[in-house]
Amino acid sequence: MAPIPKTMSGILIEETGGVEVLKWKTDLSVPELGEGEILVRNEFVGVNFIDTYFRTGLYKSPLPLVTGKEAAGTIIAVHPSVHTTDPTLQEGVRVAYVADHAYAEVTAISADRAAAIPAGLDTQTAAASLLQGLTALTFVREAAGLAQPHATGHRQLGVSEGPWALVHAAAGGTGSMLVQMLAAHGARVIGTAGGEVKCGLAKGNGAQWVVDSTSEDVVARVKEITGGKGVDVIFDGVGKATFEADLEMIARRGTLAVFGNASGPVPPVDVLKLGAKNIKLMRPVLFAYIVTKEERAAYTKELFELLLAGKVKVKIHEVYPLQEVGRAHSDLEGRKTAGKLLLKV
Repeated sequence: MAPIPKTMSGILIEETGGVEVLKWKTDLSVPELGEGEILVRNEFVGVNFIDTYFRTGLYKSPLPLVTGKEAAGTIIAVHPSVHTTDPTLQEGVRVAYVADHAYAEVTAISADRAAAIPAGLDTQTAAASLLQGLTALTFVREAAGLAQPHATGHRQLGVSEGPWALVHAAAGGTGSMLVQMLAAHGARVIGTAGGEVKCGLAKGNGAQWVVDSTSEDVVARVKEITGGKGVDVIFDGVGKATFEADLEMIARRGTLAVFGNASGPVPPVDVLKLGAKNIKLMRPVLFAYIVTKEERAAYTKELFELLLAGKVKVKIHEVYPLQEVGRAHSDLEGRKTAGKLLLKV
């Protein structure tokens, strides 16, 4: 391997705010390896809404900050302690990871956060699928309670008859993953999307019904589709703009999983509103489902198998140069995207 440089390029946030605070730097220090860590030269970095939350200060983090939560690339250095715990992680091995500080040429991560990319899966797809794919997979398993598709007697969603599932922003990165996985598990999936093009993409992802949120009354249409029953589970990454409608559309004993704030955070909730239909309200977070090495390994293995088998596909909206991360954030926040956004390092 080539010698490890002392400095690198990357994106640094020194104060919170708009996209202008994403500063391109060429003199950042390459991180030093700690116990149990590997050094990864990033090739592709995933862009996610959570990145915008740290940029704006909605989620707090010490500054200055190199943000970014997922990437894929090649191992360029391994701490000696790693050789005894996971000898498969060697220099030159391609890996994908979900960890902090990905908006840079090189990132130091705990070795147990890395997953070797299997043969047959390209680095770009691995980077594009990991965070949102793991989010969708854990939510389908843990929040919605669906067992693996081949498990007998476990195609029921939640506790009520159905199963009906609603995914907001079904043409987006996480939304498209959720739709595909729910459909693969036998759920009757309704997707919402904005405009004809995005509705077509949601349909292509596996949503049996698609409601245009820009031209249709979503609540009325969902009630019509479900025969007045409502949906057993709602996956809402939009937040503030859709929450009240969610309470109207959810079925009795249904589960409402609010996992994002694309339109702003949901205001404080009067829990008495949940009582009329015994609604279960959740705020699931991927990272609380993959705390242990075993959890991360099991879910990552299953995700890669789904990708290799073609049961889940990743649509990439655009690959931006790392220097143009501000444009990527603007496109994402402006709801101009359909699919995954990547940064090329």
